[in-house]
Amino acid sequence: MRHLLLFVDRISSLVGQAFSWLIVAMTFLISWEVFSRYVLNHPNPWSFDLMIMMYGTAFMMAGAYTLAKNGHVRGDVLYGFFPPRVQAALDLILYFLFFIPGVVALVWAGYTYAAESLAINEHSTLTANGPPLYPFKMIIPISGVLLLLQGMVEIVRCVVCLRDGAWPSRDKDVEEVDVDELKKMVQADDHDVASQNGRQA
Repeated sequence: MRHLLLFVDRISSLVGQAFSWLIVAMTFLISWEVFSRYVLNHPNPWSFDLMIMMYGTAFMMAGAYTLAKNGHVRGDVLYGFFPPRVQAALDLILYFLFFIPGVVALVWAGYTYAAESLAINEHSTLTANGPPLYPFKMIIPISGVLLLLQGMVEIVRCVVCLRDGAWPSRDKDVEEVDVDELKKMVQADDHDVASQNGRQA
């Protein structure tokens, strides 16, 4: 079971990491458009549409990745103080009440939008030569399916936590600051850090 959970985590991670490169591409596109508009005096009307689509695609395809890393912001400040079993019970209730119905609706509506857009060969109307919209709209159901798959894994994690009293492991990824690794690098333990903080105070 653990291997299956981590396998789905890795799929979500690989997809999120692959689509994160859109941010780099979008940075180059914006830079080129600014240069083209203000230096060459030759703006590209389609670039604004493309920027919106690239950002939207990166945002949507990061949903499953963020869920796999437990990175979504929680609104309940008390949640972190609860024991793991209480956290898992709350998560399980919320997954069934809100997550599954919401994501299923996203997949269904997204599929309808994408199918209709493809059927009429829809293009952006913001500019005269706007890019096609159907590839962008196809991202909606695809991202929804990936999010739903990762959500199923999170539901299994909740059940395992209710049974064992501890959260099962997740696939490792880059962290903003890995405190444990930082301590190893400076060869410090919690007592050293506390002593240093006490001296600074």
